[in-house]
Amino acid sequence: MPVSAESIARFAAVLADRSRVEVCLALMDGRAWTAAELARHVGIARSTASEHLTALVRAGLLVERRQGRARYLQLAGPEAAAVIEELGAAVGERVRPSSLRAARADSLLTGARTCYDHLAGRWGVSLYDALVSSGLLSVDGGLALTPAGRR
Repeated sequence: MPVSAESIARFAAVLADRSRVEVCLALMDGRAWTAAELARHVGIARSTASEHLTALVRAGLLVERRQGRARYLQLAGPEAAAVIEELGAAVGERVRPSSLRAARADSLLTGARTCYDHLAGRWGVSLYDALVSSGLLSVDGGLALTPAGRR
């Protein structure tokens, strides 16, 4: 079904704010964060975070649930995570670590990491290659376990 240019522009405008993108990147860990945690992580006031979070929920990128007074937010699902991943891939720019601690963490993440709901990094690629080459995973017409992979 065709999508209007206006709809795409409206959706893109939601992600045209650095703080909103930082929220989405933080939520790529697959967890639900409180609004207060996200505000602190991004370095913005809670009231400002609340406005950004509401915009991201309205755009369908985040879902929220309330638990008592706490407002928990997480990515709306794999499709929302895919949007963030694809935008990151399209940009192609890697941020240089700003400290030794960040550099070590970055180095470890290059080897193995999870990204929302799947394996990534060199280890993820190696595991995928091993499953395909050993005949446990078929890639014909989409990923599927072979009979040997089901055993």
